[in-house]
Amino acid sequence: MSNGGGSYNAQNDSRAGSTGEPDLGTEPTGGFFSADYKKHDDLKQMLDSNKDNLKLEAMKRIVGMVAKGKDASDLFAAVVKNVVSKNIEVKKLVYVYLVRYAEEQQDLALLSIATFQRALKDPNQLIRASALRVLSSIRVPVIVPIMMLALKDSVVDMSPYVRKTAAHAIPKLYSLDPEQKDQLIQVIEKLLADKTTLVVGSAVMAFEELCPDRVDLIHKNYRKLCNLLVDVEEWGQVVIINMLTRYARTQFLDPNQQDVIADEDKNFYGDEDEKDSEEEEEDEEKEKTPPKKPYMMDPDHRLLLRNTKPLLQSRNAAVVMAVAQLYHHIAPKSEVGLVAKALVRLLRSHREIQHVVLSNVATLTTIRKVRGMFEPYLKSFFVRPSDPIHVRTLKLEILTNLATETSISTILREFQTYVTSSDKDFVAATIQAIGRCASSISEVTETCLNGLVGLLSNRNEYVVAESVVVIKKLLQMQPDSHSEIIQHMAKLADTITVPMARASILWMVGEYSDRVPKIAPDLLRKMAKNFINEEDIVKLQILNLAAKLCITNPKQTKLLCQYVLNLAKYDQNYDIRDRARFIRQLVSPAGEKGALGKHAKKIFLASKPAPVLDSSFKDRDQWQLGSLSHMINQQASGYSPLPDFPAAAPDPTVRNVEVNPWEQVPMPWAEKTHKKKAGKPKKEAFYSDEEEESESESDSEESSSSSSESGSESESEDDSKSESGSDKDKKSDEEAESSSSSSSESESSSESESDSESESEPDTKPQKKAPPPKTKSSTKPKKEAKQEVSLLDLDDKIKENGDSIPSQAHDEKTDHTLLDTEVDVSSTSAPVPAPASALDVLSPSLASDLQGLSINDKTDTAISVTTPMFVSTTSHELLHRMTGEGLSANYRFTRGTCIYSTSMVPVELTFTNHTDSPVSNIRIGDKKLQAGMTLQEFPEIPSLPGGGSMSVSIGIDFKDTIQPANFQICTQDRKYNVSIKPPVGELFQAVTMSEADFTAQQSKLTGMNENSGKVSIPSQHNNSKTITARMSELANVAPVSSSQDGIYRFAGKTVSGGTLLLITVKVGEDNSASITVNCELMAICSMLVKEVKQKLSLA
Repeated sequence: MSNGGGSYNAQNDSRAGSTGEPDLGTEPTGGFFSADYKKHDDLKQMLDSNKDNLKLEAMKRIVGMVAKGKDASDLFAAVVKNVVSKNIEVKKLVYVYLVRYAEEQQDLALLSIATFQRALKDPNQLIRASALRVLSSIRVPVIVPIMMLALKDSVVDMSPYVRKTAAHAIPKLYSLDPEQKDQLIQVIEKLLADKTTLVVGSAVMAFEELCPDRVDLIHKNYRKLCNLLVDVEEWGQVVIINMLTRYARTQFLDPNQQDVIADEDKNFYGDEDEKDSEEEEEDEEKEKTPPKKPYMMDPDHRLLLRNTKPLLQSRNAAVVMAVAQLYHHIAPKSEVGLVAKALVRLLRSHREIQHVVLSNVATLTTIRKVRGMFEPYLKSFFVRPSDPIHVRTLKLEILTNLATETSISTILREFQTYVTSSDKDFVAATIQAIGRCASSISEVTETCLNGLVGLLSNRNEYVVAESVVVIKKLLQMQPDSHSEIIQHMAKLADTITVPMARASILWMVGEYSDRVPKIAPDLLRKMAKNFINEEDIVKLQILNLAAKLCITNPKQTKLLCQYVLNLAKYDQNYDIRDRARFIRQLVSPAGEKGALGKHAKKIFLASKPAPVLDSSFKDRDQWQLGSLSHMINQQASGYSPLPDFPAAAPDPTVRNVEVNPWEQVPMPWAEKTHKKKAGKPKKEAFYSDEEEESESESDSEESSSSSSESGSESESEDDSKSESGSDKDKKSDEEAESSSSSSSESESSSESESDSESESEPDTKPQKKAPPPKTKSSTKPKKEAKQEVSLLDLDDKIKENGDSIPSQAHDEKTDHTLLDTEVDVSSTSAPVPAPASALDVLSPSLASDLQGLSINDKTDTAISVTTPMFVSTTSHELLHRMTGEGLSANYRFTRGTCIYSTSMVPVELTFTNHTDSPVSNIRIGDKKLQAGMTLQEFPEIPSLPGGGSMSVSIGIDFKDTIQPANFQICTQDRKYNVSIKPPVGELFQAVTMSEADFTAQQSKLTGMNENSGKVSIPSQHNNSKTITARMSELANVAPVSSSQDGIYRFAGKTVSGGTLLLITVKVGEDNSASITVNCELMAICSMLVKEVKQKLSLA
């Protein structure tokens, strides 16, 4: 923190020390995150000063507080006064603050309305956009007319960034005053006509919020949206694709209603001779009816499918999922297979993404016509040991749906492995999946049944119980040939305790009692003996068994049946009592049998159809793929179902756009441009009528043929390129993105009003028209230009790389937006911060306006790393000698400085050869690490003699998490999977600091960065030596000297990120202690508090 903050802390400490207790005169306004209401006084003084540097420093600190979740609303009055500041950096940060708190402090914000209106005319596009954002954040109906005027002016602003912000303000204004809907629709119509990729995504989002049913607004812009789709930012692509999906369902015919006819097949209608012969054979009634015209795909329909296909290679999972649902809902079934490989690629993402993707794949696999597209990727759905239970269940569902006669053997072998899992729920789901495979594929029914019978001898009771339930369903299909299985399962009734399994056994014995005439009465006798202790579901089946046996074998079971009915007569469950009364009147009435009693045998022993084991995802096809309603299998709030395809094709001419006459007249200044492009094919505007008319004859043939015939080849080639991961492909992708971003930047710079941008315009325009470079020499000018534009990003690069900025620091940066062009590189003043991406303009995002500003606290030079006070000699087992076939490995955390990198935790590995023969080539093989983690392996051990032992050192950067590091230990001919999971205390290194520094740093880490607890310390261990020793043993921290008795302080910082950790233990007179842990890593705070409590409470 700055010097101002340090002086304030010193004054606060001295004041508290002089009085001896805190000042509680007034309620603090900081709420949950603040403990002292006067700590913002220094910030108010800095904001009231006449020096811009003090105001800028104050605003940096305030915005930093807001970004960390701390309440800074009491500073609103002091901040809003600086909205008239002439300093551009201060003004932008003031607007960032006002966007966050304008809705809470409406009265004070209204006082600055005139200032916001003046800012709407500011030469800087960032100021204009920020003023509009603040104005739309003031939720007061009185200013609706002012907001509407500002919105209409911003829609025609020269800056695409301001127009994008205007699009975001439309839903806010509509929620404030719905009566403005008609005027806002006119504004949306103007925004939809915008040709800038930065604007169209936000315009469509506003369209979806206000008037999603006004498809007439989309007609004229449909082709433009399709062609611009690839260049729109990712979240805009998702919104546009979803909107175009609904549009296509209302404007195009169902492509799967008939066989799709390629546009180039002109002779599809058949020869005249064939037509005549068919007409002669038809009846007179059929001749009168007009023949159905074969389906011809609309060129605009094909345009949408063709332009969304490249997005299947997007790095954003939401974009890929949006394209997949578009193909599923509007594409011909023969082309839906294109999305299979893209969806399988998403299974390498995080488990949350996996869950969503697998849910959609499970639905797709229930549809017979598109099920086969996932069969080549069958092994991608095999369950991994690291998969959570919900992902495992979905993979089982997909494997079961994909099971065919050719792949069932592979799937059953995989299921056989899953049954041995220790997860009971997973084993139960696997056995159910085996039952579904057996019921759907008759060729393997016998094999599956024998395998399930083999599981009846398993030691795990839950495996046996689930097998019984599934066998019961399978036996209903072929009961005659499996009487031995029924006898075997009847004997299991004595050992199985799971209620569902016991009920299934009783049902089977009762249903097929004629096949086990000797066992059934004895089973009823055993069940009657323990009737009162059974579960309700078992009692009901005992009653059914008694009734069936009383009907088929009354001599042996009539008395048993009456005994069971008498027990059930007084049962606590009314269902059982009612069932007993019903059965008594049918089986053994007191008087003569009634009308129903004569038909008791038909009622109880009627032949029952075999159960149909369907997928639970079979009915989810009614929801739109990828929607929340599809995930939860019920209609969510705000969901609107997809409209059905029209019966007749709507008029396609509504999407034609008239060309202005001036666009067709060649301009004098364009002659040179036409001469330069003489060797290239002329590219007309995509929305012109002439282009569509000319392309409808030639491209209509090529589009269908290329997409249907050679689409698979191009897809395989594109996928192979995307999957190969070669440096050449990556570089070309980055250059293509950089060229598109530079083109948008040059367009924005041409429209900007600042002089500095107009001077730099000649440098950016050639890049706009140049094709993507292919050689290294041609990329140099572009990289230099980009390095000028991205000057503000140097601060981030310094943080990432440490001391110096590498020369190729900007080669990997490809996401540049229009905002980056607002930087005046030639200015000698401090760099102007620019938002990092176009998405960040969505309020109340703060990160966009913070790039380039240093708001982080500087590390105190008085805090230094010291040697650990305690180094454990205890080692943990990494590889057991039985698993390693004589080779064992242990690991130990040495708590020293890693020789490979200061951000790595040093770990000592000790290999021991327990055999007589040497083990050679011991090394680390494949590494399966979490995102961001790195592991530095040890040099290969050439040979480890029999009975020998050797220690080596490795370094692991855990990225300040306790996620395990998974890797392989390899020998000459073996590979062993091992894992190292660090205790939370080993992620730190001890640091020394003074008590004043400790208190100052602790005051910054409050609120959500603080966790506390209480513990009782045994009296014999309530001393400084024991507490310090136990804390040093638990975590790699160093004690901090304390001037107060009974207060113990410890400090450390994380090895990877250098995040400070502060631990305070306050011991009371009654041996009770309060523990406080301060750290920016909230998860580590919570875990450390639990471990400290456990460590200090040991006797």
